[in-house]
Amino acid sequence: MALTMLNGLLIKDSSPPVLLLQVSRAPQLDSFNYQSCFMQDVFSHFPEILFIHRTYNPRGKVLYTFLVDGPRVQLEGPLARAVYFAIPAKEDAEGLAQMLQVFKKFNPAWERVCTILVDPHFLPLPILAMEFPTAEVLFSAFHICKFLQGKFYQLSLERPMERVLLTSLQSTMCSATAGNLRRLYTLLSNCVPPARLPELHSHWLLNDRIWLAHRWRSRAESRRYFQSLEVTTRILSQFFGTTPSEKQGMASLFRYMQQNPGDKGSFNLGLSPQNNHSPSDASPDSPKTEQLVEARIQHSLNAICTGPAAQLCLGELAVVQKSMHLIGCGSEKMNIQILEDTHKVQPQPPASCSCYFNQAFHLPCRHILAMLSARRQVLQPDMLPAQWTASCATSLDSILSSTWSETLDKHLAVTLLTEEVGQLLQHCSKEEFERRYSTLRELADSWIGPYEQVQL
Repeated sequence: MALTMLNGLLIKDSSPPVLLLQVSRAPQLDSFNYQSCFMQDVFSHFPEILFIHRTYNPRGKVLYTFLVDGPRVQLEGPLARAVYFAIPAKEDAEGLAQMLQVFKKFNPAWERVCTILVDPHFLPLPILAMEFPTAEVLFSAFHICKFLQGKFYQLSLERPMERVLLTSLQSTMCSATAGNLRRLYTLLSNCVPPARLPELHSHWLLNDRIWLAHRWRSRAESRRYFQSLEVTTRILSQFFGTTPSEKQGMASLFRYMQQNPGDKGSFNLGLSPQNNHSPSDASPDSPKTEQLVEARIQHSLNAICTGPAAQLCLGELAVVQKSMHLIGCGSEKMNIQILEDTHKVQPQPPASCSCYFNQAFHLPCRHILAMLSARRQVLQPDMLPAQWTASCATSLDSILSSTWSETLDKHLAVTLLTEEVGQLLQHCSKEEFERRYSTLRELADSWIGPYEQVQL
């Protein structure tokens, strides 16, 4: 039975036995509820705000993960805030009510829950209201951010405009003041085609009650908060969301938690747990395999690229080797994140990425190299422009082999920004062009000099 096979994989806990209630039928789990005594203790200390995340597997079964949230929670590491895992038999009113009742039965502190944060697609809100009558149910800032981010990619806007929207979204989420939210709302109204605007539900940005639950965080705290939840959701998706078997998915998740008991933020998602038979195209099987893949990438860089180009790319690879990279696959593009801003990688030759390094140098960046490492591939000559290949002489060698300077860094940054502004001005209406040009004109006059001396 599934219960017998999972018992040996449950997290070791020095406190009394864990709570494990389930009804099972071979070979799949029918329903599942799990909470260790440590998780129970965490919830009893921080029950005021409950964050609920749902992860679907290929069979359509859903894993509910409950996490504590709020100003008092200072736990390090994403899974350190997880206090309950549950797979309902069916995602209907009866199944969800039973799941919540089991949680309440073993957690008397549920009566102190004041706020429950859920995703915008969470339909059984009446069930939550019935089981937690004194709690307020709100959409979470994290889930709204992920929802809008996905919609921006689906709009297929021109890259400069897409980048503006993504940058504005990130900035607003890190400082969710009423003014910033209003500015993002206006930006969406001006930039998104009217026929597609209703899909974004931009009115959520004007619901101040949603953002009061998030606004207490500073900019740095907000950034760490979103990064922590991003890693948490990726872990859940990797171990449960990619495996048709609920039993195997939960076993892989428990094994990962057992191998990372402290969970203080030192994650290595590139390594799959032993005996994890879930799809592993994005994960080497062992540290030795990972080192071999990275050595082959280094060799391909040295063999194909010019000396200076190889040095730049090896610097990017060093960042990949020391960092955790999270990879999400799409139909034509892959999203690569190295605990920083998310960037889009175009794997088809010549490989490209939306990050600053690739846009400035047209060389394989850390995100492209992370993709190669995950796929166990090496650099191919057709993945970079001809002028960077070792077989093609280039006049850039003397420049790139010299010491990097702050002046050159500033010049490249200004050049990239100028190109983006130019692209935006070319595609806006005449009225919008006049307004934006007037703004630039005033800025230039105040920084450099009067119009007679400065030409834009």
